[in-house]
This record gives sequence, C-alpha cells and structure tokens, in this order.
Amino acid sequence: MKLLLVLCLQFSLLSSSVQDKPVALTPAEFKEMTSKEKGRVIDVRTPEEFQAGHLKKAQNVDWRGGKFQEEFQNWDKSQTYYLYCATGNRSSQALKMMQEAGFKYVYNVGGYKDLKAAGLKTSKKN
Repeated sequence: MKLLLVLCLQFSLLSSSVQDKPVALTPAEFKEMTSKEKGRVIDVRTPEEFQAGHLKKAQNVDWRGGKFQEEFQNWDKSQTYYLYCATGNRSSQALKMMQEAGFKYVYNVGGYKDLKAAGLKTSKKN
C-alpha cells in the first residue's frame, strides 16, 4: 500500500512539472530573464485594454474573446512565451492551457499595472 502511495505521489509530481523554472515571474525577474532569454510577449487582455496601454513589442491575443484558444495551438511549443493580463488571472489560465498542450517554456509575468510600475517600456496604440 505504501509503495502504491509513493508511486502515485511521484507520478503526480512528475506530471505537474512541465518546465524546471518557476512559471510565475515578478516584474524584476521578467526584466532580467528577457535580457537573457528572448521570447514572445503575449498580452491576453481585451483589444480595448491593449489599446489603452501595453508592453512594447507585446502581441495582443484576447483570452476572453476566444482568440487565444484558437491561436496558441499553432505556435511553436519549444519557444519561450511571457504572458500577462490586467491582474495575472487570465494569463495564469492561459499558461495552464499552454502547458497542458505541451508548451515547455511559458511564464506568467502578472498584471500590466505592476509591469508598468516596475519601469518596463510601454506603448499606447493609436
């Protein structure tokens, strides 16, 4: 019985660790990591939120409108992705979905306001 419990626990731990690095990054960690490891920055907020302000070089792929669920399936699973939204909630859901689909390097970098307050470069779409 103990052996079965140990095996179940090990399987659970192995299946839950899709990547060896933490999946949630602080704005400072994100800044440092992107200086070393390039990747795609994905803003999963609505187009209206994106137009009000976003990180420079971010691509808007709306989580709520269903665009994200369609588009990410065609992305390169070996590439690095940095996801953010307004608070980190939608980007967390998007990260989980990508991990379940086999993406190896996906990070939730949190909320836009925190990223902007940390001094990351932002832009407004006119």
